[in-house]
Amino acid sequence: MPIASTDNLLVQAQHERYGVGAFNVISLEHAQAIVIAAERERSPVILQLSQNAIAYHLGAIGPVGSACISLATSAEVPVAVHLDHATTWELCEEALDLGFSSVMFDASLMSLDANAEATAAIAARVHARRCSIEAELGVVGGKEGATSSEEGKTDPALAQWYVGATGVDAIAVAVGSSHYMVDKTAVLDLELITRLREALEIPLVLHGSSGVPDDDIREAVRRGIVKVNTATELNKAFTRAVRDFLSGDANVVDPRKYLHAARESVVAAVRSRLKILGSAGRA
Repeated sequence: MPIASTDNLLVQAQHERYGVGAFNVISLEHAQAIVIAAERERSPVILQLSQNAIAYHLGAIGPVGSACISLATSAEVPVAVHLDHATTWELCEEALDLGFSSVMFDASLMSLDANAEATAAIAARVHARRCSIEAELGVVGGKEGATSSEEGKTDPALAQWYVGATGVDAIAVAVGSSHYMVDKTAVLDLELITRLREALEIPLVLHGSSGVPDDDIREAVRRGIVKVNTATELNKAFTRAVRDFLSGDANVVDPRKYLHAARESVVAAVRSRLKILGSAGRA
């Protein structure tokens, strides 16, 4: 089927009150596992490529981005492809030229006024390409030295102003989660999510969900979170499977054997997350 519209997936999920899983891709095995899991659960899903992952691929978005698009268009369920945490228009443009559904422009470390001005300029360009854009307001810890704090949480009134000033289609909010957490110890400000949902009409995005307990993710979705980004949880599953396989057979040299185990482990992790989000059976 054609590549799915990120905006359409999120608007439908917001209307029907479930979450859409947005899973970060590092390798082809990640991308394949995410799509396999979505097909098995009959769930819509978003494949995400971050600016950091593209840097890992020697700065070239084409090979891994094209693979994601190929998987999305051949999937039996709706699959969107999204650029995550881009900090330049040039990278956004490359993604859109490839056929990505949407981009996230991250100016969250700028001052509020500079963030709004830069994001509004990028949003106008993205909309001219008939695609959608996500932005971030507040401080979600764990990247580029940022630390989550009470002061860094997203203020509903400022968020309302920011959305009007920028015209973005979805907004990542700082509500207590943090990137790169390996333990599920993050404490979400659930009341703040409710206030943000009341203040804003566009879909709310949760970054750093791997550190959030499963029950809190369910409650966050119930209160209004729509797009849920997941990366570290998949990498934990992938790495654990490789480590376990190699510890069981020190003589193995064929990477297909342990990468197969890793891919299957990611399939299981994604399927579990899709059920938590309530998107299973929605495709």
